Amino acid sequence: MPDVLILGAGLSGLTCARHLQEAGLSVTVLEASDDVGGRVRTDEYRGFLLDRGFQVLLKAYPEVREEMDYRALDLQRFYDGALVRFDGRFHRLADPFRHPMDAPGTVFSPIGTFLDKMKVARARAKLTKEPLEDLFQREEVTTEEALRNRWGFSDRMIDRFFRPFFGGVFFNRSLRASSRMFEFTFRMFASDDTVLPARGMQALPNHVAAQLQPDTITFNTSVREVNGTTVVDSKGNEHRGKAVVVATDASMACSLLNDRSIDCGHTSTTNLYYAAEKAPVDEPILVLNADDEGPVNNLAVLSNVTPTYAPSGAALISVAVLGNPPVSDDALERQVREQLKRWFGADVDRWLHLKTYRIAHALPDQEPPFLTSPIRSLRIRPGQYVCGDHRATGSVNGAVASGRKAAADVLDDLS
Repeated sequence: MPDVLILGAGLSGLTCARHLQEAGLSVTVLEASDDVGGRVRTDEYRGFLLDRGFQVLLKAYPEVREEMDYRALDLQRFYDGALVRFDGRFHRLADPFRHPMDAPGTVFSPIGTFLDKMKVARARAKLTKEPLEDLFQREEVTTEEALRNRWGFSDRMIDRFFRPFFGGVFFNRSLRASSRMFEFTFRMFASDDTVLPARGMQALPNHVAAQLQPDTITFNTSVREVNGTTVVDSKGNEHRGKAVVVATDASMACSLLNDRSIDCGHTSTTNLYYAAEKAPVDEPILVLNADDEGPVNNLAVLSNVTPTYAPSGAALISVAVLGNPPVSDDALERQVREQLKRWFGADVDRWLHLKTYRIAHALPDQEPPFLTSPIRSLRIRPGQYVCGDHRATGSVNGAVASGRKAAADVLDDLS
């Protein structure tokens, strides 16, 4: 019998398992799917690397820096800025501290006022210099309220930049997510590069899993019931331990542990991939839709960021649509293609649609008071624990932080 049973081999469960094993405990991880990663999965398809949903890594994430060997991940960086589609044209917004030659175009673009650009610099200076813990002590309101009332941005800047950019981060353009999450994420973007691992985002959980003892993880084993510290899988087999850590998404954890306080709701996203002979943009840059027409929120040519995402001579284009549109995959693909033809011309007709991913539980719903406490309680009842980004911040960093904290709680209690 292992000391600890962990349900779920996503980043949070794997991080928890690693810390428990390093402390000398025996661990068994039960995973319902055929591989590690949870939502952070990458499929190899026709020579392309397709992340399940548009995802990036922010190098400044403090928990990830602590847990990961960045050199081993072979990280490749995005351009620090965006191309914003507004009023039928593309306008460049660059980080002037990293791309000073592009600063004049940023200042005079119609994406916000000149004063807005100065306020971005002010927010950057303040949020990157104050202690990180102070961000989680400031009054928690919605992101939109903070942008308008705390930081003083105009409606033009909010609608033309923050709504598509952070709408893509939170998978919701309403900007109802917690201001604490916005300010934390803003700081992370400003502090270091936005990157992709050369072998796809699944390189992150693979990196953690490789440090576990052999045969720690049992795949293709879904769980239907948790009774105290006994787990019953879908085939009726019982698994026992001294403690159980549920490292699934919030709704599954709520069901398994019979605790409605765990399920905080979720946001969804849809991701379409295309292959092209010629990339529509020739930079590793994010393209944002500020016109608020059509299903596309943002686009990136991932093979411009890291060429290993595509076979030689091909471009891989990732298109993000927020939510889970109530139309068929074929109908959505036609709508996306028609919108992108207006952006890039008739070449879009020659793009090959590779796959569409609908990610129902992409992130926890982070509307206030989601981050009233930066990490919510992980102890449910004696011997039962829960971890995942829904207990911290909805991010890779939150998943890792929650897994580490769950391991610490288990170790405290078992000792």
